[in-house]
Order: sequence, then C-alpha cells, then structure tokens
Amino acid sequence: MKRSTRKERDPDLGILAVQLSARVQREIFTRAAERGFGDVRPRHGAVLAYLDPEGTRPGELARLAGRNKQTMGAILDELERLGYVRRAPDPADRRAKLIIPTDRGREFMAVSDGLVETIEQTLADTLGPDLYRDFRAALGRSVASLPATGPDGDA
Repeated sequence: MKRSTRKERDPDLGILAVQLSARVQREIFTRAAERGFGDVRPRHGAVLAYLDPEGTRPGELARLAGRNKQTMGAILDELERLGYVRRAPDPADRRAKLIIPTDRGREFMAVSDGLVETIEQTLADTLGPDLYRDFRAALGRSVASLPATGPDGDA
C-alpha cells in the first residue's frame, strides 16, 4: 500500500493535529469574513488569540504564540497597517511598548471568541460533553508534554 493511502486511511497524530487546526481556522476566518473581517488571516491569530484588551507586550505575544520576535514583529506590522492594533508606550515601563487592540481589533476578538465557543459547542454536541471534556484535557496534556520552542511554523 502506498504511504499516502496508508496516511489517508489511518492518519498519524501530526496529520490529525494539522487537519483539526486547519479546519478550526478555516471555520473561524470564513465566518469572520462574512462578518466584515475579510482582511484578517490565520497567521494574525498568533496575536489576536492572545491579545489582552488593555494591551500586551510583543515579547509576551511571541512567547504565548510560540513565534520568534522577528516573526511576531512582522505580524504586528501587518495588523497595525490593517487597523487592528496600535503600539503605545507601556505605562509600567516607558521604554517598553504595548500592543493595544483598536476598536476594530476588539470587535474581531469578540467575533472570533464567539466563533470558537460555537465550534467547541458543536464538538461537544458531536462527541458528548464528557468525551469532549476528556478530549480537551488529553489534548492539553499532550501539547504540554512536547517542547514549546523551536523554529516558527508556517501559520
């Protein structure tokens, strides 16, 4: 049997993880585009998924998203050009910067949070609440058991 056929019939963990991530992202960004956010791309989720309404330092965003600072800087530049974030001095340390969502950024964050809730509810309805809770717990433990550092992904 060809390797591609075998992987299609019995996908390994990496394939399943990529498929799940891709499908969740496709759902979020397709639905967000329908609500007027067609300029946001999945790579922007590295910022928008973690951004606090009162602002977050770029280094903290890079750490949370598992991205290097250069990649994070490029994503922040894009989001600033698109009007989703702005840079401001951190009142706790004027030498540091905060990334603060604009009104449009906060609107997107609210929409995407609602879409994630809907996706999670759909999965809970499909699997049953107990199995979904166990799946989330096992997925979280699995992620925590693997190294968080390394080269950036393509997302």
